Amino acid sequence: MFYKPILLPLLAMVLLTFLVWIYLYITRIREMSKKGIDPQRLAKNGKKQQLLIDSAGTSDNFKNLFEMPVLFYLAVMLSLVLLIQDDVLVRLAWAFVALRAVHSLVHCSYNRVMHRFLVYVTSSLVLILMWYRMALYILTQ
Repeated sequence: MFYKPILLPLLAMVLLTFLVWIYLYITRIREMSKKGIDPQRLAKNGKKQQLLIDSAGTSDNFKNLFEMPVLFYLAVMLSLVLLIQDDVLVRLAWAFVALRAVHSLVHCSYNRVMHRFLVYVTSSLVLILMWYRMALYILTQ
């Protein structure tokens, strides 16, 4: 059986992305229905930004989940390919996922920019530490 503890935070990050995606479409459909918006009116991106204000935070968060987390996915995959893994790396991976989950909660709910920013910066620092740890392994072996 192929099991690596680093895969669990990876799966949790994927789950978070799908949960935000589901929540996005629930809020979008509800908003469109409430406002009587014909889906064809959203064909141009500018219209979408003007019409779907209530679900904009969730939409922005979904897009964010394909920015910095890409480096997280790459770090996890590289750790598997190079057989690099220890408790510190796994804990950093879990910390990144937990912080991104908090970021998503803030972004998809009350959306206070400074709260979101502090969580974002902290998660980015954790990601930098993951890459630093990976670099140490790669450069010292």
